[in-house]
Amino acid sequence: MKDLVDEFEAYRARMNDKIINDNNRVLKRIFNLDTNSFAEGALDKKTKELLGLVASLVLRCDDCVKYHLESSHKMGFTKAQVVEALSIGTLVGGTIVIPHLRRAYEYWDAVEEKYGANV
Repeated sequence: MKDLVDEFEAYRARMNDKIINDNNRVLKRIFNLDTNSFAEGALDKKTKELLGLVASLVLRCDDCVKYHLESSHKMGFTKAQVVEALSIGTLVGGTIVIPHLRRAYEYWDAVEEKYGANV
């Protein structure tokens, strides 16, 4: 299952580099806006991360969910905390997000397998 994480990380890094190296000012600004939006502010980074995870689930963006799951793990969230956030996303998004919820569970397990469980 660790391969799932390794493959996603490699693909994301490779494609982000390709996009940035294309030197399109609008795309660079969007990437910068995304980075800056998750910086410490009136809301702390951890709160913003969970907001990103929930929004990604509701919008049914599997790549976004994967990214926010990894970031959540790196910030020290436990599985119980992540599952609670995912439950809110499922409530708001409705049953149509359940396939994405399944993939989120699978990816979280892969992240924990690779990096260890947070307690």
